[in-house]
Amino acid sequence: MILQAVLLGLVAFIAQSEYALGTSLLSRPIVTGLFTGIVLGDVKAGVIMGATLELAFIGSFSVGASIPPDVVTGGILGTAFAITAGAGTETALLLGLPIATLTLILKNVYLGLLIPLMTHKADRYAEEGNYKGVEHMHLLAGFGLSLMLGLIVTISYMVGSNTIGSLLEKIPDFVQNGLTVATGLIPALGFAMLARLLINKKVVPYFFLGFALASYLKIPVTGIAIFGAILAVVVVNIMNVQKTAVQTSAGEVEEDEDF
Repeated sequence: MILQAVLLGLVAFIAQSEYALGTSLLSRPIVTGLFTGIVLGDVKAGVIMGATLELAFIGSFSVGASIPPDVVTGGILGTAFAITAGAGTETALLLGLPIATLTLILKNVYLGLLIPLMTHKADRYAEEGNYKGVEHMHLLAGFGLSLMLGLIVTISYMVGSNTIGSLLEKIPDFVQNGLTVATGLIPALGFAMLARLLINKKVVPYFFLGFALASYLKIPVTGIAIFGAILAVVVVNIMNVQKTAVQTSAGEVEEDEDF
C-alpha cells in the first residue's frame, strides 16, 4: 500500500515536471492512466480509465491566465481509486473531476503566492548577471510544484478513497456548484481564446461547416475530425496544383522572353 502510494506520487512528480522541463504531455490522463495501471497491476483498466478521463479533460489546457483543473492528480487518483475499488470508468470520472478541481485551489495558492516570490528573486539574480541563480529559481519553482502534487497523490492514496469522498461531501453545496460551473467554463474559455487567435476570414468558413455538421447532421466529433482531415488534404493538393501551374506559367514566360 505504502509502496504503491509512493510510486503513484512519483508518477505525479514526473508528469508535472513540465513546469520545469517544458511541455511533454506526460501530464495527460491517457498517459498517467497507463502508468497508474502498471503500478496497481491492472494495465488494461488503467488505459481504459485514462482514455475516458482524457475525453473529460480534453479541453483542459492552460491558456493565458486561465488555469484548468489539475489533470495530473485528477487522472492519477481517479484511476487509482477506481481500480482499487474494483469499479468502472464512471467511478474514475466521479472522483477524478472533483479531485482535480479541489487540487486546483492548492495549485492556485502555489502559483499565486510562492511563484511570484521566486520570480522576484530571479529578477534580482538577473540584475546581478547571475544566470545560474535565475536557472535555479526556475527549476525550484517547477519542481516545487511537482513535489507538491506528488505529495498530494501519495497522501490521498494512503488516506483512501472513502476519506477523500467524505472530505468532498463536507464542501458546501454553493462551493461545489461554483466549482462545477467553473470547471465547465474553463475549457470553453480556453477554446475561445485559441479561436480568437486562430480564426480569420480564411478559416472561419471551416469552423461554421463543422458546427453545421454537428448541429444538423448529428455527426459525432470523430466523424467531423475525419471529414476535416480529408478536406485539409484536398485543399492542400489544390493549392499545390495552383502553385505548380503558376510556377510553370512563369517559367514559360521567361523562356519566351529569352528567345
